[in-house]
Parts: sequence; C-alpha cells; structure tokens
Amino acid sequence: MSDLISKRSSFRILMFPWFAVGHLTPFLHLSNKLAEKGCTISFLLPNKAIKLLQHFNLYPDHITFHPLKVPHVEGLPPGTETASDIPIYLTHFLCVAMDRTRDQVEKIIRDQKPDFVMYDMAYWIPEVARPLGIKTIKYSVVSAAAIAIVLVPARNVVEGKAITAAELSAPPTGYPSTSVVLRGHEVRSLLFVSQPYGEGITFYERACTGMKGCDAIAIRSCYEMEEKLCDYIGRQYGKPVFLTGPVLPESTRTPLEDRWAQWLNGFEAGSVVFCSFGSQLILEKEQLQELVLGFESTGLPFLVVLKPPVGSSTIEEALPEGFEERVKGRGVVWGGWVQQLEILDHPSIGCFVNTCGFGSMWESLMSDCQIVLVPHLGDQILNTRLMAEELKVAVEVERDEKGWFTKENLSNAIKGVMDKDSEVGSMIKKNHSEWRKLLRSEGFMSSYIDKFFQNMQELADHK
Repeated sequence: MSDLISKRSSFRILMFPWFAVGHLTPFLHLSNKLAEKGCTISFLLPNKAIKLLQHFNLYPDHITFHPLKVPHVEGLPPGTETASDIPIYLTHFLCVAMDRTRDQVEKIIRDQKPDFVMYDMAYWIPEVARPLGIKTIKYSVVSAAAIAIVLVPARNVVEGKAITAAELSAPPTGYPSTSVVLRGHEVRSLLFVSQPYGEGITFYERACTGMKGCDAIAIRSCYEMEEKLCDYIGRQYGKPVFLTGPVLPESTRTPLEDRWAQWLNGFEAGSVVFCSFGSQLILEKEQLQELVLGFESTGLPFLVVLKPPVGSSTIEEALPEGFEERVKGRGVVWGGWVQQLEILDHPSIGCFVNTCGFGSMWESLMSDCQIVLVPHLGDQILNTRLMAEELKVAVEVERDEKGWFTKENLSNAIKGVMDKDSEVGSMIKKNHSEWRKLLRSEGFMSSYIDKFFQNMQELADHK
C-alpha cells in the first residue's frame, strides 16, 4: 500500500486546455482533484486567463500556472487571448494563435519532463511528448455524444472535401442512440467540422488526429448517462476511455452579491425564472426581443442574463419599447456577469432556462430547479436530447427551421414546467430529483476520480 501511495505522489502532470473558459475551468477542477492525491501540476494558459482562474486554484502549492504569450494573428482583435474575447466566428484564428504557442509549450515539456500531458484542442501534443517517453491523455470536456455523432473515423470525412448536410443527416455506422441525434435543419449546426480550424487543418481533422495520437481518451462524463456512447468512442479509436465524472467544484462559494440577494429575497420560494445563455452567445436583436417578451408573457418574476445583441452596445437599448416599464419590479434583463451557481442556489429560483452547454447541463442537474432548454450549437442540441429525451429531466423549447423560437413557445415551455398541476412538470421534477440525488450522493464524484487515478496508474505502468 505504501508503495502505491508513493507512486501516486510522484505524478507530474502538464495541463494544456483550449483557450476558452468552458475548457480551462473543468481542466482546473480536475487539477484540484489530482492535486488532492499528491500530484504536481503545471497548468499552461494565456496570461489574461490567470486572473479569471486564480480563485479556483485550491492547491497553489501543487498547481502552478504557466502563462503563455499568445501571438497576434491577423483577423483577431489586438490583445485577444481567450474565446471570451471574440465572437464565435473568429475562433478559427484563435486556433491558429494557440498552435503558434507550440514552441513555448514544447520547451516547457522538454524542461519539465512530466509523466503525463493532458490536452484537448492541441492535436500536436502527442508528436511532442511521444519521443520523450511521456504519456498523453486527450481530455474532452464536452459530452460523449458530441464526439460520437461526428468526430469518429466512421464518418469517413474525405480530406479537402466539405461534408454536406445530407451526409450528416444520418448518424455514423454503429452509433448507439436513436434519441441523442440531430434532426432536420439541426444538422447544419455541425457543418463547421469540415471548415478550417487553424492553419491547414479542419475541426474534424484536429479532433480526430488528437484522439488517434493519444495514449488514452478521457471524457468528463459518467457511465450512468453515456456508457454506450463512451464505449462506441473507445471502439472507434481502439483506445482506452477513462471517465472523470462531471468534476464539479466543491461548494466553497462566495456569498451572492447583495443587489441580487436582496432582489431575489423579495419573491416566494421557487417562483423566479433564471435565464443565462453563457459568455459566447450573442443573439440577433429580433431574437433577443422575442426572448424577453416570452419571459414577460409568463407572468412570472424573472432574471435574464445576456450579452448585448448584434449591433447594440448595451442590453437596455435593445429591449422592446415599453418593456422595462411593464415588467418593473418583477423582471430584470442584465448585460453583465453574475454568479450563476450562487443564483441557482437561491431558494427563490424555480426554473433555469439555458442553452445546455455541457457546464450548464451539469449545473442544471445539480440544482433544485426545473430545467428549460434553448440549444443553439450542435453539441448543445445533443446535450438537450440527452436531458429531455433520454433522462427526461428537462423540456426543450420548440424551434423553427432557422433554429429560432417564438415568445409563445418559450412562454409555454416555462409555464408547463412551473405549473404545479402540469403532468409534464411533475414528471421531469421527479426524474430530475432522482438524478440530483445520485449525483450528490456520498462518494459518487470521488469514486470517478479514484477510478480515473487508477487508470492513470495503469497507463503509467504500461510500456
């Protein structure tokens, strides 16, 4: 036993996540869990991101941030370092910038000679690490479904040829789910996979090369939810697949900001609808107006957190005429940052409306709120199908061919889950409560970390 402990303490791990908060944060949460087991971690990230993440580093003696100088790339606004700095359509250029940090990363790897390098978008890491005898793990912080539906060899994407909507309309051969799928116009949300994502490489090639080159694939998921999809990915790549579980932070949260605590305290328990669409989604003005009118027509108190829409510098100037007057006292639309987890924890919140990005998906499941989903991107649609159709813990808002929703559809979905006499509302509340109980049960999260660590131990011993 003492030998096992000394081996555990000896792991030196280098983390190199993609330059987006939704990737950096889960990598750091996993780093905290591994630091608890005695690992020392070098965490590579853009300089600007250190300030954002510092307070999440619970083990500064074990986890060291190594700032990378992100080079300027033509097409990016000066000073861009993370995905939060840019609209989503410029991400390709940020990938170019990340790839151009390769010399810095390579030097750190050579100098430090870690036991493992964990990465996601930097597909070239195995090329750097393998000649040095260093093991690599590609860690996916999106759902297994988002990988299995499109980023697998069975897709047979031909190099240099754009994939078509018709080709994407059927899942790849052997795909194990009939409900976690894209339907009709939704497949268009995945057409980007054959677009350039860096210099001379598409998104599909980047993801597949990263998985083909690694020693093991790790996924931020759990068997209870995605076992068949995880097994499918393992078979497709002929690689071991390790699961970390959701790796959520401990509840050492700061108190909710006074302005929101006081406002929420003015409402009955479980009566307020909270909506947050994340830091990267910027709606068209028309869609934003439809959204807030949908909230108004529920007749319920609401707090909506959104970025200003396309063409507006503030959220206030984009609101429909007379809207603020009509909802005064019961509705707030906010364009700034808020403490999402702390708000979800407030007893007045009864419903969480979100796009079902993977982070928000776990936060929804861990919360005590009803869940209404308005997905926007391909992976969000797949997460939504998992939640609404497989687990039956949420309701999906109906959308048209463009992927847009009406105020009526949004309002009806919210009222349907908030109405105490609603059959659908009662069913999803019951199912959600069971999943929440499982996820929060003692030892559930830690058993995944223990198993993941054991997998790393075995991989380290495997010559």
